[in-house]
Amino acid sequence: MPPPPPLPPRLQTPRVVLYHQTHYTSSKEYVSILPLLTENTGATHVILAAIHLNDPPGHIHLNETPPDDAIFETLWDEVLVLQDSGIKVLGMLGGAARGSFERLDGNEESFEAYYCPLRDMIRKHKLDGLDLDVEEEMSLEGVIRLIDRLKADFGQEFLITLAPVATGLINQRHMSGFDYQMLEVLRGGMIGWYNVQFYCGWGSMEDSKGYDLIIAVGWPPEKVVAGVVTNAANGSGWVEIDVLVAVFMGLAQKYPGFGGVMGWEYFNAMPGGLGRPWEWAENMASAMAMGRA
Repeated sequence: MPPPPPLPPRLQTPRVVLYHQTHYTSSKEYVSILPLLTENTGATHVILAAIHLNDPPGHIHLNETPPDDAIFETLWDEVLVLQDSGIKVLGMLGGAARGSFERLDGNEESFEAYYCPLRDMIRKHKLDGLDLDVEEEMSLEGVIRLIDRLKADFGQEFLITLAPVATGLINQRHMSGFDYQMLEVLRGGMIGWYNVQFYCGWGSMEDSKGYDLIIAVGWPPEKVVAGVVTNAANGSGWVEIDVLVAVFMGLAQKYPGFGGVMGWEYFNAMPGGLGRPWEWAENMASAMAMGRA
C-alpha cells in the first residue's frame, strides 16, 4: 500500500510558531531570525508583528514604521531565506493598537480603501499568510468579509490564522466582538488554526486544564495552538520553561493531532534570552517530539 499523501500545510502538526515584533534591541542591534533555521530549531512558522492600518487609507505601518523603510531591508531578505527552506512567514494585523479592524469593518467603499493597500503590501513582500489579532470590537460579517477577500485574492494555500484569547473559544468574555464558534462553523475551512493566548489573565499553561476545556467544548486539537509568553518581560502569565516542557509533552501525548505551541515573542525568548532566543523553539519542538514518541 502506498504511503498516505502529506497533510496540507495548515494541518501539519504540531506547529512551533513565533511572533517577531521586536526587530531591533534597545541598543539598536538587529535581531536576526535566521538562527531559527540554521540552528535546526524545529520552528515551523514566524509571524511578523504588527501591521497597523492608519488614517488616511494606505498609511500602513509595521509597528511604528512603513514596511518599505530601509530598516526592514535585512528582515525582508531573511524572510525569503526562511521561506525557501520551508518555514512559513505570515504578517500579524492588529494587536493591542486598536483601529485596523474598525477601519476594515465599515461600508464597502471604506473597506476597499483600507484593504487594497494591505493586499498590495502582502503581495509585495510575498507573505505566506495573515494572522488576524482582533483585540477590538469587530462584527462577524466584517471578519468574514476580510477572510473571504484574502482567500479570493491570494488563493486557498494562503494561510489565515486568528489570535483569540483563550476565553474566546469557550464563549466567555473576550476582546474581539464576534463569536469564534460561529466563525468556525461558517468559515472554519478557510482558517488554518487559532493562536490562542493563554496569558495576560486570559488563561494559563501552568497545566493543561485550560487547553483541555477548549477541546472538551468541541474544538479540534489540530486547530488550537497554545500560546504563551516567552519571557516574563513580555507580559503577565509567564511560565517557567521546565513546566512548559512537561505540559506540552503531555498534550502532544494526549492529543495525537495537537496543534502546537505559539510564543510571544522571539527576540528575548527564554531560556536563551537576548543572546540565544531560538532555544525556546528548540525546547518546544523537543518536548512535543518526546510526547509523540
